[in-house]
Amino acid sequence: MLNILFEDNHIIVVKKPVNIPVQADETGDADLLTLVKNYIKVKYNKPGAVYCGLVHRLDRPVGGVMVFARTSKAASRLSAQFAGGAKKRYAAVTVGRQPRPHMRLEDFLLRDGDSRTSSVVSADTPGAKRACLDAYAVASTGGKSLLDIALHTGRHHQIRVQLAHAGMPIWGDQRYNPQARAGQQIALFAYSLTFEHPTLRQSMTFTLAPSGGAWDTFGVQLSALRVGLRAVYADENIIVINKPAGITCAIADGGDDTVEGRLAAAMGEVYPVHRLDSATSGLVMFARNRAAYASLSNAVRTRTVTKRYICICRGRPQPACGRLRLFADKNSAQSFVRVYDRQLPGAAEMITDYRTLDTAGGASLVEVTLVTGRTHQIRASLAHIGCPVAGDDKYGDRDFNRSRRGGLALFAAELAFAFPTSDPLEYLNAASIQAEPDFSL
Repeated sequence: MLNILFEDNHIIVVKKPVNIPVQADETGDADLLTLVKNYIKVKYNKPGAVYCGLVHRLDRPVGGVMVFARTSKAASRLSAQFAGGAKKRYAAVTVGRQPRPHMRLEDFLLRDGDSRTSSVVSADTPGAKRACLDAYAVASTGGKSLLDIALHTGRHHQIRVQLAHAGMPIWGDQRYNPQARAGQQIALFAYSLTFEHPTLRQSMTFTLAPSGGAWDTFGVQLSALRVGLRAVYADENIIVINKPAGITCAIADGGDDTVEGRLAAAMGEVYPVHRLDSATSGLVMFARNRAAYASLSNAVRTRTVTKRYICICRGRPQPACGRLRLFADKNSAQSFVRVYDRQLPGAAEMITDYRTLDTAGGASLVEVTLVTGRTHQIRASLAHIGCPVAGDDKYGDRDFNRSRRGGLALFAAELAFAFPTSDPLEYLNAASIQAEPDFSL
């Protein structure tokens, strides 16, 4: 029976089951295109042949979100989008080499029509086609890793071939993973599809989370991934999200789109225990029950949670490493912090440790550790010493920002915990959760 996610007079969006071909082939097995046509014919009492346009494909063993066109006009417009514009995201469980936090894989692939396989070849090989994808490591455990994959080209078996070539074959891939055992289901799933409606011209996103087999190891992470969030750590008490820029952390912060709201929709109530500015990306933690919330809130308040950041700033801090002890007051109406070198009435102390990691092209890559946690502390402190964070138009240098482009180059890279033996979260004592930014000098 078909799982219909959306339908109107122009399109129909469905869940493709695993191990079913998208369209009829020599096996004679039931195919998805025929099932969709039969569904339309019966539901709408259509006489004669039913039109249903196939505008993209998934490999037979792979499941996930697919859209079909119900009119030729819709098919033409959707096909153009899948040639460049539609956004396809895949989840994959890999084995072998430990993935880096972010990997851009660019290869040239050659398809062998006889064996129905593809391989990585040199760029000058006749018939070779460029293949490009971005892969983001979400979590790793027990020799398996969960990847979030953005596909930029649509080559035959592209994800499977490129990951295998990079030493990270997909769990259960019977063609490209020599360690896969018979009967294992390939852990590759098209979990998200974004496209523009062919007549309404509105962006639409549809998501599904896979389950069973290798996926069950990453149930919480997959729930978060379905709502556009990467959970780099999760247990029954806390969940740590690698927050993208442009989204606020908590519902109380305002805004229509928040990390807390997305998580609540995916897995029930969560409790934010600290914040990141909307423009700042990186690690932010949420409690999953009230006892954990009390423990984490106390740890943040008593500064037993260490928060380390990575940023790019203009120039080079002098000296190359040190501690900034500054004072600031906040203009809440303007959401702006004024910084002073000395204590003034109403000004709060800000203590920031920093270390310059690298310098190039008039900018520096800097590691920052917060001792206190004030509003806009890193951004305001570095700007005060003449080294504003790249992409920061509030405190920074707009000419410098325009020359670099990109958003705010500030990333929360590490959370390190220290809990007493009597605490419910004692098992996290001395634990460190880390991630790496996408940006570089």
